[in-house]
Amino acid sequence: MCGIVGYIGGAEASGVLLDGLRRLEYRGYDSAGMATLTDGAFQLRRSVGKLAALESLLGKEPLQGKIGLGHTRWATHGHPSEDNAHPHTDCTGRIVIVHNGIIENYAGLKAELKAQGHRFSSQTDTEVVVHLLEETLKEKTSGRFGKNGSGLDLKTFLSAVRDTLGRLQGAYALGILCSDLPDVLVGARKDCPLILGLGEDEFLLASDVPAILGKTRRAVFLEEGEIAVLTGRSYRVLRQETGEEVQKKVSEIRWDALQAEKSGYRHFMIKEIFEQPRSVEDTLRSRLELDDWKYYLGNVNISAEQIRALRRISIVACGTSWHAALVGKLLLEKWAKVVCEVDMASEFRYREPLLGPEDLLVVISQSGETADTIAALRYAKERGAHTLAICNVVGSTIAREAHGKIYTHCGPEIGVASTKAFTGQLVVLYLLALYGSFVRGTLPREEAEQIMEQLLSLPRKIVEVLRLDKKIAALAKKFHQSADFLYLGRNLNYPIALEGALKLKEISYIHAEGYPAGEMKHGPIALIDEDMPVVAIATRSGVYDKLVSNIEEVKARGGTVIALASEGDDAIAAHADHVLVVPAVPEFLSPCINVVPLQLLAYHIAVLRGCDVDQPRNLAKSVTVE
Repeated sequence: MCGIVGYIGGAEASGVLLDGLRRLEYRGYDSAGMATLTDGAFQLRRSVGKLAALESLLGKEPLQGKIGLGHTRWATHGHPSEDNAHPHTDCTGRIVIVHNGIIENYAGLKAELKAQGHRFSSQTDTEVVVHLLEETLKEKTSGRFGKNGSGLDLKTFLSAVRDTLGRLQGAYALGILCSDLPDVLVGARKDCPLILGLGEDEFLLASDVPAILGKTRRAVFLEEGEIAVLTGRSYRVLRQETGEEVQKKVSEIRWDALQAEKSGYRHFMIKEIFEQPRSVEDTLRSRLELDDWKYYLGNVNISAEQIRALRRISIVACGTSWHAALVGKLLLEKWAKVVCEVDMASEFRYREPLLGPEDLLVVISQSGETADTIAALRYAKERGAHTLAICNVVGSTIAREAHGKIYTHCGPEIGVASTKAFTGQLVVLYLLALYGSFVRGTLPREEAEQIMEQLLSLPRKIVEVLRLDKKIAALAKKFHQSADFLYLGRNLNYPIALEGALKLKEISYIHAEGYPAGEMKHGPIALIDEDMPVVAIATRSGVYDKLVSNIEEVKARGGTVIALASEGDDAIAAHADHVLVVPAVPEFLSPCINVVPLQLLAYHIAVLRGCDVDQPRNLAKSVTVE
């Protein structure tokens, strides 16, 4: 869940590293650090807090050198402190390491290394890696490593790296430097993302694409168990187990670097909320052809025969993506007439689900690097199920490992609280359910064509919703000091109630709970009083009358109701204290419409409370550890 940037080339490394770390701030972190190599010796700078603290330190104590590593840390082992910040060094000061992930067997390794005389200066699991590499190098050089004139060569160093990795249990993306090899930067990955950026006589190592965009759009994505060896003029990728060289495909990143900038908006989150008409259009583009009845869902890689023979679809996701999955379940069962289950990825494999060749597992992840989701994907593949990934990041782990993939094409999402990626996921699930209905023959052609036409109108409808921004900002002023919120929805909009509550708690730190409106009487109604705002998703639907009855139950107990209502519904004002009117759309499209004002409400409340909207405390954009 940390950010890693490495550089080797002709430029001053510190400036490149700092730029890359800025572009990774969205991943979440609590400390930062940097190391460069100059005249055969490492210089380190580390600080606690935001990147501005490190930048200030570098202004007073600048770093020189054309090779280096940078890191932003999200604490797992050890509290945020300068000692626990990366990079970490060995006892000799000749090796520097940065790490993303968790070393599960660090305690045993640490005890072993301490017994061998190694001195530890942090509470982190990462530090065992650098000391273990030091010890391995001593063994391979008959104790000469760490002494002047040790004569360390690259072959021996890489052999030691491979042996060290072989002893680690857990997940890692690593950047490694050794002062004895001043023109070599090494990276390695297992269960955590790591990419190479290929420039002109310069190379970058990074945990995510935005970090390289200031220098290049050419990237190589490392696979599980691969080691990258970078010099100023070349790169190689090796298999960790065998040392064999691997030929890698070079990918061209389509994102413009400006897409990862704020473009005049106050925060990335509000920019990304307002990008949704465009991002939804990009998700839909070229995927629906009414005249020829063609679907372009990317490399789904599942035959019509397999789709018709499906026994069950399981959807697995975390957080916001899980809410999208709940909507997808209802659509798949309604349109494609196939049994569909939804699981939180962190719980999925522990219940030992029954999966086989007649099952399809759909995994959803914005980053494509969510650790629990990757583990669920591998579990399903081991049991013979067909797998399909829905994600936003080209070349991500789940996209590479699943049998099929559908990209949302939303562009980079920098704000930690997902917005445009969520609506992109919903749109892909609409398309998947519609495609399933076409193959299985479960929807009349006329109805399917009407659905497609409505989907194509969605970007325009979202533009209309965004016009509520000023009204929602004014509404936020009335409620930004509230301690609790309750969000109510039914059927397709119950997941949207969950998502609205999640957005509010993520960025404003207000306790909020999403609940199925019909279940309110079974507990949450005890909480309702004049101090608890209740957000009711009351747009036109098959359960509209029931939702209005639930609102009345709230009003009877003194609750304040904020209602989302469809255009043309003049009656709802008699039941609610505040009404936000959204365009009238068919019920199946309402999740994509109704989530937008809830995103705006959360955003404006968080801003009024002075919260860090783009980087909420304790959260990270890409959750790459369990």
